[in-house]
Amino acid sequence: MGQTARVSAIAWTAAVSLAAWLWLLLCQGFFWRTDVRLPPERDPAPWPSVAVVVPARDEAEVLPASLPSLLAQDYPGRAEVFLVDDGSSDGTGELARDLARRAGGLPLTVSSPGEPPAGWTGKLWAVRHGIGLARARGPEYLLLTDADIAHEPDSLRRLVAAAHAGGFDVVSQMARLRVESLWERLVVPAFVYFFAQLYPFRRIGRKGARTAAAAGGCVLLRAETAERARIPDVIRHAVIDDVALARAVKGGGGHIWLGLAERVDSVRPYPRLHDLWRMVSRSAYAQLRHHPLVLLGTVLGLALVYLVPPLAVVAGLATGSAATWVLGGLAWLVMTGTYLPMLRYYRQPLWLAPLLPFTAFLYLLMTVDSAVQHYRGRGAAWKGRTYARPDAVIGEERQGG
Repeated sequence: MGQTARVSAIAWTAAVSLAAWLWLLLCQGFFWRTDVRLPPERDPAPWPSVAVVVPARDEAEVLPASLPSLLAQDYPGRAEVFLVDDGSSDGTGELARDLARRAGGLPLTVSSPGEPPAGWTGKLWAVRHGIGLARARGPEYLLLTDADIAHEPDSLRRLVAAAHAGGFDVVSQMARLRVESLWERLVVPAFVYFFAQLYPFRRIGRKGARTAAAAGGCVLLRAETAERARIPDVIRHAVIDDVALARAVKGGGGHIWLGLAERVDSVRPYPRLHDLWRMVSRSAYAQLRHHPLVLLGTVLGLALVYLVPPLAVVAGLATGSAATWVLGGLAWLVMTGTYLPMLRYYRQPLWLAPLLPFTAFLYLLMTVDSAVQHYRGRGAAWKGRTYARPDAVIGEERQGG
């Protein structure tokens, strides 16, 4: 009797997991589709001026593969690059100047803001400094891009043309991350998949929808919108700054767009699991707003959605319960099917799709570790700096900022 009850409980849990996957498949903005690319473009006349702001802290390893691509932008209007050397110890600023001397192209200004004051994350303080320098030139657009992002020569032109055609205040592309090592193959496509699940791209671009997000590696922002929304001051201590920026713009009535990139790539390597673990865990608990109950719900949700299906298959086969393994197998099949488009986008073998439960378990452990680090007083970290304060809530920022 006891064993029958246990089997029945597992079968019911598998049924709930299957129901969750059917809801995700059909009702979560078709997050699993990867066809949200740059919207239709229309060349403006004349082309607006653009200032490219690049916060950089200890980026000498990746700059030779990224900065020349920015300087080589084939842009018909006036454009200038502002690289903000945020207290680097590896010669980032001097290397940037040397690359500009050798590569030519767009004008480059290298500056340093000094240590951030209390209440600012280092990256956003660097962004603020860069925007301040850029505003003296009166640009109509700001391109905020990370130091590890390489752009094809027409990247800036296409971003501006898309923003002009769609009347967007923000056009952001999620750069294609590097996928070469075994751990990158297992973890990186899932990172983008989970992000899209949290922030379905189709909803982000819809006027009136509450969903708001951006990808910090490539954000084209109207300068007028940035000033009106008080960016970056209003999000000055946000650890997940790209999402906070998008919320600030959308909360002020702005129109934003986010999609997958075709010609914008991250050159930063994450060869070991340890490297990827640090990337995720540094901000995972901030994503949950440092709330223990949200953490508990997230862990239980990940377990139900991603871990129950394969466990139900094993349990059903072991106990001879056809209902259990069929329900678990169907949930696993739907999960696998939704992951295939992301693997195709990253040009990875499709046999990796059934391994998504294992990758989800890794993310579960990374999230728990992020919370453990927070309560040990280490907080979120970026380039050697630690931030103990929770990520900003936009409504709170408006009241207190």
